[in-house]
Amino acid sequence: MNDQIPIKDVTPVKVHKPDPKKHDNSYRPRSQIYVRKVKGALETFRRFFGLFFLAMFAVLPWLQYNGQQAILLDIGEQRFNIFGLTLWPQDLTLLAWLFIISAFALFFVTTFAGRVWCGFMCPQTTWTYIYIWFEEKIEGSRNKRIKLDERKMDFDKFWRKSLKHIAWVMVALLTSLTFVGYFTPIDALFIEFFTFEAGFWAVFSVWFFTLCTYGNAGWMREIMCTHICPYARFQAAMFDRDTLTVSYDPNRGEGRGPRPRKLKHEELKDKGLGDCIDCYLCVQVCPTGIDIRNGLQYECINCGACVDACNGVMEKMNYPKGLISYTSETALSGGKVKVFRPKLIGYAVVLAVMVGLFVYEVVSRVPLEIDIIRDRNALYRETSDGLIENVYTLKVLNKSQHTQSYLIQIDGLTDARYIGENQVTVEGGEVLNLPISVAVDPYNLDGMTTVFRFSVSATGDASEGVMVSEEVKFIYR
Repeated sequence: MNDQIPIKDVTPVKVHKPDPKKHDNSYRPRSQIYVRKVKGALETFRRFFGLFFLAMFAVLPWLQYNGQQAILLDIGEQRFNIFGLTLWPQDLTLLAWLFIISAFALFFVTTFAGRVWCGFMCPQTTWTYIYIWFEEKIEGSRNKRIKLDERKMDFDKFWRKSLKHIAWVMVALLTSLTFVGYFTPIDALFIEFFTFEAGFWAVFSVWFFTLCTYGNAGWMREIMCTHICPYARFQAAMFDRDTLTVSYDPNRGEGRGPRPRKLKHEELKDKGLGDCIDCYLCVQVCPTGIDIRNGLQYECINCGACVDACNGVMEKMNYPKGLISYTSETALSGGKVKVFRPKLIGYAVVLAVMVGLFVYEVVSRVPLEIDIIRDRNALYRETSDGLIENVYTLKVLNKSQHTQSYLIQIDGLTDARYIGENQVTVEGGEVLNLPISVAVDPYNLDGMTTVFRFSVSATGDASEGVMVSEEVKFIYR
């Protein structure tokens, strides 16, 4: 056993720590983006499109229907009122259908037109642009805002910053009150909140969503789109070569560089220049701060701001518009775009089927539900006249928004005696607990248990045909 383990002499490595005197610690994990104001057809359309849905969001909870709030998603009462439709926890399948339809609609639109949901309809984008509008009105244009932030704090900077944040908080508070108003009566909410009479959960919800709106639209902004929102990560799975996205045409734009305005478009090739003058306006107007000339990036939200900015520059230079445009990879490479392709058709078919099933579910929905509970104290008892009696509790749920009368009947028992009310009235959205008894001569029973049926039918012309029945067991011995 003369084998020895070889030992290697390793000289310790001296660790050099960074000298703080030689570093200014200027690294920042996120540089603030100063979005430049842009004008153009897409920007005008995006503003009116966003304002339309913003108006819908603000107005809908104030609408009245049949003397009550038209849209009220009352979680405490476990009841959702949507105009003439009342949904209960038993109607959860309708909500599931709605989510599935929304998902496939998003897949369909993304496959066809890219990430336009983010650029034109996403609340994060809409509220971010609202906050940027207040910045422009209070602090000035992009260059003025940059210089204002570089200045030391003085009175002018203090009042501008203070006014901006006050405006942000007010917008966030109104947004939060409106949003919470979908889940609690909105007229009472506004009065009770500002008179300090609102309940704990109402006040907590209002301030919680106020903080979320203020933080997301005022401070986080593009971080929500690039790091938090999962849609930015899986959107590429729905893209193909024919998907319309905001794209830069490198064949036409390169080589980029400055040039005199008097240089004609026909003379660019002789100078080795493309149409891009390298003005960086496309970067300055981008809400996520990317350079679209670097190709498709997951940060791009397809808002089209760079399209308007580039078209404005092309117009001033007397160049053809469309250097940056909504186009596809196939079109940029000179191919023919296929509108009707298997993926898009598949999403459309599935979406149509889901919408059809959802409509059928809503139309065929019965606004009545019953539940029958046996008496737990005794399976049965014998009456003084020799009959066998079972005791039940019948729960009648009126799922409509109107008061309704119901007729109760039993079928399947020979010469059965019904003991209790056989005609009841239930308020809209209420549950009636009705104790009833059924007595039968034991000679008419075939065995230990006999299955029979309770039937509850609505009376009145407006509710003709509304009937629900449920089987239950009659127990003897």
